[in-house]
Amino acid sequence: MKTSKFVIGGHGFEAPAPAPGLYVVATPIGNLADISVRALNILAGVDLILCEDTRTSRKLLSHYEIKTPCRAFHEHNETAAAPALLSQISGGSSMALITDAGTPLLSDPGFVLVRQAGEMDISVVPIPGASALLAGLSVAGLPTNRFTFCGFAPPKLVARTKWLAELSARPETLIFYESPRRLAAFLTALAEQFGAGRHAVIGRELTKRFETIYRGSVGDLATNFKGQGVRGELVVLVSGKPVTPVPAQQWLDALAEALPEMALSEAVTQTARRFGVRRAQVYSAALKMRDAEK
Repeated sequence: MKTSKFVIGGHGFEAPAPAPGLYVVATPIGNLADISVRALNILAGVDLILCEDTRTSRKLLSHYEIKTPCRAFHEHNETAAAPALLSQISGGSSMALITDAGTPLLSDPGFVLVRQAGEMDISVVPIPGASALLAGLSVAGLPTNRFTFCGFAPPKLVARTKWLAELSARPETLIFYESPRRLAAFLTALAEQFGAGRHAVIGRELTKRFETIYRGSVGDLATNFKGQGVRGELVVLVSGKPVTPVPAQQWLDALAEALPEMALSEAVTQTARRFGVRRAQVYSAALKMRDAEK
C-alpha cells in the first residue's frame, strides 16, 4: 500500500493511502494553519488532487511538503473532465477535490463532479474545514438560527436590482460574497432595496493579516465605501427583514372561526402556523374559547 507524508513544523507524518473515492476537502481561506490533520492526511495520501488553480494550491501543499500530483479542475473544464476522472475513481483511484480557498462547491466549481459521482454510487467523502461564510457568520452578531447563503450578486444593474428586491422581504440573515471592485455599488443597491437602516456586517480578508470587520447600517456602510478602493476577499452579512407582529385580534378571530370546523388541536396548529404565533399561546386562547361556550 502506498504511503506518503506531510510535514508540520519540521515533523514528518505518514499518510496511508485512503480508500478509493472522491474526497471533498476544505482548505484555509487565508491562514495556512486553518487546516485539519485529517485534511492533510487525505491530501498527502490520495493519488491525485484536483485544484481550481494549481499555482494557488501549490502554496498550501508546499507549506506542508505534500508531493501529491495535481491537476487543474475548474468551471471551464469540469463538465468535459468529469467522466474520465470518475472512471479512474471507479477503477480504484482516490482523488481530493479542493478549491483556491475554503469549502469546495460554495461559489466554486465541483458540483458536476460530485453530482455525477453520487449518481455512479462512487464514495464521496466530506473533509470539512474553513468556510468564509461560516467564519463571517460566527463573528457578525446577527441571528444564526436561520440564514441563507446567496452567493455573488448578478453583476449587471437591472438583474442585481431585481434579485435584491426579491430577497428584501426574507426574515433570516442573508450572506453574500462580493468582489472588491463591486462592493460600493452592491452596498448602494442594498440600501435602496433593503432600506438604509438594515444592519450589516462586512468581513474583509478573514483569517489573514489585514482581517477587518466593519459593522453598521447598510446606509452608513454604503456611504463609507462610496468611492473607496477596497482590496481582499469579502463576505457581506445582512440582517433579515424585521417581522411585524400580527395583531392579536386577527389570529383570535381566525381561531374562533376554525374551532367549530375542526378538532381543537388541529385548529390551534393551523392558526399558530398561519400567523407565526407561539402554539402554547394559541392553545391557551382556544381553551378559554371552549370553556366560554359551556
